[in-house]
Amino acid sequence: MAGIDSTVPHPPHTAAPLPGVPSAATPADAALPPGALIQDRLAGWVSDLTTLHELTERLIRTSSLDEALPEVLGAGAALVGARRGMAVLEPADGLGPATTIGLGLAHAELGTIETVPRGTSSYGRLLDGLPDPVHPERVPDPIAIRDVRTEEGLDPRHREVAARLGYAASYALPLATEEAGRLGAAVWLYDEPAEPSERQRHLIGLYGRFATEHLARLLQVERARAQVATVAEELLPSRLPRVPGVQLAARHRTGPRGGGDWYDALPLPEGALGLAVGSVSGTGPSALAAMGRLRASLRAYAVMEGEDPVAVLSDLELLLRLTEPARSATALFAYAEPAQRRIVLAGAGHAPPLVIGDHRTEFVETSLSAPLGMLSCWEAPSVELSPAPGETVLLYTDGLLRRTGDPMDRAFARLHAAASSVSKADRGDPGAIADHVLRTLLPEGLDTTDDEEDVVLLAARFE
Repeated sequence: MAGIDSTVPHPPHTAAPLPGVPSAATPADAALPPGALIQDRLAGWVSDLTTLHELTERLIRTSSLDEALPEVLGAGAALVGARRGMAVLEPADGLGPATTIGLGLAHAELGTIETVPRGTSSYGRLLDGLPDPVHPERVPDPIAIRDVRTEEGLDPRHREVAARLGYAASYALPLATEEAGRLGAAVWLYDEPAEPSERQRHLIGLYGRFATEHLARLLQVERARAQVATVAEELLPSRLPRVPGVQLAARHRTGPRGGGDWYDALPLPEGALGLAVGSVSGTGPSALAAMGRLRASLRAYAVMEGEDPVAVLSDLELLLRLTEPARSATALFAYAEPAQRRIVLAGAGHAPPLVIGDHRTEFVETSLSAPLGMLSCWEAPSVELSPAPGETVLLYTDGLLRRTGDPMDRAFARLHAAASSVSKADRGDPGAIADHVLRTLLPEGLDTTDDEEDVVLLAARFE
């Protein structure tokens, strides 16, 4: 099958049939034998199907609204023979998200188009049009404006904007189906008076219905992710405590399905501080609920016997084994005395903390131990360390390492290298240290990956 270039072609100033797609019958067709005419039409149908197949295949490969909307806008421009356009995502239920993107239009030009009263602009009429009282689910028809200068009933502002931006015609398509409802609209702009041919309208209509269903699925996924992230954030500290002698900073990102990674910082009697990070097995609402219960329980145990981190984790392991025998978790709890710059910590199957300072960057040597819930009785020795003035202790979950995609030994080496490369100016700010480690270890960012791993960092800088 002939390939379709990924860029939007620059067609003539008027709408024309797609390459290889014959237009309506011409006088020359009448001179063709019936068999040749049928073959010619069949070739056109095959070309149409090939075009739609390749465009929809490209759309299916998008996994987010940010990827899908530009793809829809570019594919539509190729189908209707336009050079510029804009797409507006504005779900009819009002729950969002809402956005506007352009093709061949700068941000300021999009803003200029949006100054046209919505009741008179083509895309605005599709978005704000009242439902049919008899058939409220009916999808509105596309709106073609062949010549902005001569079209009747247009607002003067519409003609003024068209003249300023240099377009003479437009074709607007609702992004709506009876099943998905109204999600938005797309409008393509022509440099000279024009409108799509009947065949082009048919193709963009087929593509638009498929695109709307795909956008509806992505919209549901994005809303679900946002809800999961909101719940996860509500289960974590709303703010970090202020304890003399130590500065704290935390970074947390929830995976698309919602994981069970968590952190905590708890003021304790006599100026002490409890620091904890952990990860509950599984994803989704059940993992979030388990994470909330585990974090709340650890806070209670820390208040009762925080000076002994082994006892805190032992109590937590017993609770987990009795209440959720099918679940396991990793955890690390540290009892810190900032005034003495002294930390006693214990870990259960958790990655070792990292000490970052002007003269050293090294992992804390913790004893190997199983995760909570894996053994009939958990216990492991604690370790003690004394950070020097200005040093930062970085606690994190293994999601940070797994998101790199490297084997664990290589991921640990990369984490050490990232921490070692923190500039001297940033070493005085635990938040800057955490941000630098994230940027260095995950240069593509946390929000552009489909990785399901949560990421948690908790940094404590001792003065």
